[in-house]
Amino acid sequence: MQPNSCQPHEHVSRRSLLKGALASSGGALMNWGGLFSSDAHAATARQQGKRCILIWLNGGCSQFETFDMKVGRSTGGLFREISTNLPGTRICELMPRMAQRMDKLTVIRSMRTSQIDHPGGIYLMHTGWSQAANTQFPEVGAIVAKYCGAAESDLPNFVKISSNGDAGAGILGPRYQPFQLGRDGDLPTFSTSPLQPQAELRRHELRDFVEGEYAKHHHADPVRMHRESYERARRLHHVRDTFQLDAEWERYRERYGNSKIGRRMMIAARLVEAGVAFVEVGQSGYDTHADNFEGHKSLVPPMEHAWGALLDDLEERGLLQDTLVVWMGEIGRTPNINNRSGRDHYVRSWTTALAGGGVKGGLVYGESDDDGVDVKSDFVFDGAFFTTIYTTLGIDPKAENFSGVRPIPLAPFGHRVVRDILT
Repeated sequence: MQPNSCQPHEHVSRRSLLKGALASSGGALMNWGGLFSSDAHAATARQQGKRCILIWLNGGCSQFETFDMKVGRSTGGLFREISTNLPGTRICELMPRMAQRMDKLTVIRSMRTSQIDHPGGIYLMHTGWSQAANTQFPEVGAIVAKYCGAAESDLPNFVKISSNGDAGAGILGPRYQPFQLGRDGDLPTFSTSPLQPQAELRRHELRDFVEGEYAKHHHADPVRMHRESYERARRLHHVRDTFQLDAEWERYRERYGNSKIGRRMMIAARLVEAGVAFVEVGQSGYDTHADNFEGHKSLVPPMEHAWGALLDDLEERGLLQDTLVVWMGEIGRTPNINNRSGRDHYVRSWTTALAGGGVKGGLVYGESDDDGVDVKSDFVFDGAFFTTIYTTLGIDPKAENFSGVRPIPLAPFGHRVVRDILT
């Protein structure tokens, strides 16, 4: 060995060297990933102009009462199956509109996930990660907002309408926090100032001056975060009309169905058309440990009516090819029917569905066994599901952001992209 050579373990990577140099100079950064690859990945993703709508079925919709029926088996339940416009594929009679739009869907009948309770499942199926004590993983909506959203837009890039995910932006910071609309898609009270415009402007200028002077001497993340959050809330005043959709709802009420979920999906379509990168639309009530069949009979028809209208509306406006629509909850339901005519939590074999945005239409991927107890072929694990979603949206799932000095990929390492479902 040469006198001046060093051992491999003594080498310092360029990334580590840059981190150390910046840290020693007082350059505290919340998101190291932006220094290295994250911003470059975001710029590439934005060029593709992709958007995403998540239809979130809180509580866990039953695969047996939707897309993976087991008619004639002890696990089959009460409903009949109906033919679809996809030859050889049959689904539940509760979904007649979607039966005629199966050519637009990829249905995944082979999901297997790890979190069987609601909090863990909601977190997992919003982030792609199980909860960890020391890391706040960002929701898929925050990631899409960062990588596909318009950074300088007055509109928020991540909007939730009556949804139950609560992980938020995590390590990505307040810039990518979800903007919450009410159950009817109404704006929160803070979006309207009680002051006259001139008085509000004077107050804003005073606050901005005081905070600016404070920030000159206090280079702390909470100070910056507060200023960013306040500024984004204030910028909503410029785009309030985008959320004024009562007249639009009167025109499209019949098409989407006169229901809360119908109105939410219509609003989602208009928001992505206006440039919002990610909209999550929630419908609750699927935790049917009792009266599973009555529960799904009341919930599924208005949801599937609105879902069908959403796909048609996006397609007619030329948006579907660039808008990924994801349909899922946090868990599936058990094959066995309990003594309360209910189905309990189940994660060994369940169903999700995708449409638009670069996935194939007219595809049923994976298969459960005869009773729906286990996956028979083509497992899709949660990590692979999110890896595929990000890839479809033009986002590199291996891109990293940082929690302190720890690099965090967007999706867990070691999971493959499900290429068979992509166009």
